[in-house]
Amino acid sequence: MANDLERVLRTRTIVLWGVGLLVVAGAAAAVLLTLLGGGRPEDSARLDALKTAASIVVGTGGAAALLLAARRQRSAELELVQKDHDATERRITEMYGKAADQLGSDKAPVRLAGLYALERLAAGHPEHRQTIVNVFCAYLRMPFDSEGDKEELQVRKAAQRILLLHLRPGRAEQPSGDFWPDTDLDFSGAKLVGLTLTHCAIRSITCYDAEFVGLASFRGTGFRTKADFNKVTFRDRVDFRGTVFGGERDSFHGASFEGPADFGTKSAARLAGARAKRGFPRTWPPGWEERPIADETDWVELTRKDEPGQPAAR
Repeated sequence: MANDLERVLRTRTIVLWGVGLLVVAGAAAAVLLTLLGGGRPEDSARLDALKTAASIVVGTGGAAALLLAARRQRSAELELVQKDHDATERRITEMYGKAADQLGSDKAPVRLAGLYALERLAAGHPEHRQTIVNVFCAYLRMPFDSEGDKEELQVRKAAQRILLLHLRPGRAEQPSGDFWPDTDLDFSGAKLVGLTLTHCAIRSITCYDAEFVGLASFRGTGFRTKADFNKVTFRDRVDFRGTVFGGERDSFHGASFEGPADFGTKSAARLAGARAKRGFPRTWPPGWEERPIADETDWVELTRKDEPGQPAAR
């Protein structure tokens, strides 16, 4: 508002200045013409001076008029850009609202349509991608019956597939430029069936208290700032081969491995405080081993090999 007022005052000052110059020029011309009307020899030189002065004043006034016109043009252009921006934002809001309504439908095909509408919106408007990813994650965090609701399971797998395709940098199956960089995922408390996030580049992932059913694969994926798998339950096989844990905030504290697990030979996962159910083949990261838990016959805990201590009580 202050900037608008300042521009108006500047424009008025320029106009008044130009008008003042023209008035002064006219008055001066009238006086000089009166004085030079005698036909004396020196009058010719004075008339030339008058012409020169008039040219300067008129030129200055013309420059002021041009400046005013340029300012008006610039103002009109800015107004047009603002209107276009507002129209775009309204269109995005409408598309987002419609897609969100579709996700709340009781019909699986309509929910699928909502997912793909959000995907298209994210593709065209990168500044809204994280918000749309948050919607996907929130949808996957909603409780559901994985055994009884087969249609909903397919919708959720579609959501997981969309995330997979857009979190893989430079994969052949996706169009150029379709990678969504610097993405954060929040699956806290979610029940995820057959989640596959292989060869992805993800800024951070939070899976606190989540449940993974079926194969959960993060093979070849890199987590740049955080990988929170605290209190996660892996019901079946889990694959972390080649996974890169890049931050100090990576943790599996309180996680439970109920099936096979493969961390390969190069993973740097922090497994302190995790435990595993006996009876399954597993490959732990270098430096980690299973130790019995006091008063627990079916479970072992994960500890560093160079860490002394007795079996822990539970």
